[in-house]
Amino acid sequence: MTMQTVQNLVTIYSESTPNPETMKFVSNRYILPDTSLEYTDAATAAAGSPLAAKLFEFPFVQGIFIASNFVTVTKKADDDWFEITPILKDFVKSYLEAGMPILAEKQVVEDTSADTETIKRIRQILTDYIQPAVEQDGGAISYKHFDEKTGVVTVTLQGSCSGCPSSMITLKAGIENLLKRMLPEVTEVVADAQ
Repeated sequence: MTMQTVQNLVTIYSESTPNPETMKFVSNRYILPDTSLEYTDAATAAAGSPLAAKLFEFPFVQGIFIASNFVTVTKKADDDWFEITPILKDFVKSYLEAGMPILAEKQVVEDTSADTETIKRIRQILTDYIQPAVEQDGGAISYKHFDEKTGVVTVTLQGSCSGCPSSMITLKAGIENLLKRMLPEVTEVVADAQ
């Protein structure tokens, strides 16, 4: 085995998530280190990510979430993970080893320059305390909006968290309690209806 071959070697392992319809495929290298992307249909995926577009070519794929070093796949209800997991592992491994593109073009970066101190602190708490735990389950959480008058924080749940049966419990019992404890101006946390 040459040095070039060793450098291109990608390992992928699969992990179940709290959402029974999603499976997390973890790589030994970064896929999207600075952002995360979610696709719920093939047309949107085709415009944003060649990797997601190729995954949607499988008839059992219903949704794709790509972040740091993993891809979370949501399957159609009638399909069985036992049968499709090896297919997806092999595909993701081959795609990454070939050095194929993840993004179709540069993604738009959100402008946070007008954020208030409270919004900056909300974003920081989400990044430091909540995002690592959510990523372990194959998902992501991002800040969407803070209503200064009511104290309501709106977040977006992606990946395995989107549609997960336990996501509302996590949102209220975990995320909301943490934000309310750390920021008295927060009264409630709700998920964006997307």
